[in-house]
Amino acid sequence: MKLVCGIDEAGRGPLAGPVTAAAVILNNDFPVHLLDDSKKLTPRERLSASRIIMERAISYGIGWAWPEEIDRINILNATLRAMYRAYIQITVEPHIVLVDGNKVPSLPHANCRAIVKGDSKIPAIQAASILAKQIRDSWMIRYSWIERNYGFDEHKGYPTLRHRKLCRSLGLSSIHRKSFKCEC
Repeated sequence: MKLVCGIDEAGRGPLAGPVTAAAVILNNDFPVHLLDDSKKLTPRERLSASRIIMERAISYGIGWAWPEEIDRINILNATLRAMYRAYIQITVEPHIVLVDGNKVPSLPHANCRAIVKGDSKIPAIQAASILAKQIRDSWMIRYSWIERNYGFDEHKGYPTLRHRKLCRSLGLSSIHRKSFKCEC
């Protein structure tokens, strides 16, 4: 059996919160019909799929890069670090690593390739996409219990009109990315 590790991220575009990456190795009998690009699934479908991924994957890892780090090294480099952090948590050595997008993080694995739109083609990347988005969204919902006025549970930090207006009226919270423009 050829072990494929898929890597993807969630949270590059938001004004607030971490960028989150996941690395996933699926077994051959995984029910791939449950998978798709995380953005195409409903929140309920993502939650259900993420639970099955965590139960049935051969291995998975989650990596984070926090707003201060994003501000310091930029979103691309922070994303690549989060991907690296996710990858080093997996417990099985894959034969190949496939990363969604056009860049790959520096990994301790020689056989690593970028796949543009991999989250719509490769089951392991789709699983990583689902985990990264589900886990990041859950973190943003929980954080909304701390910073109640920003509506993080609704927009998850993405630059909706309401979120941008709240930033303008309240100022930035401790998890806002200071290097991102928050214009209304």
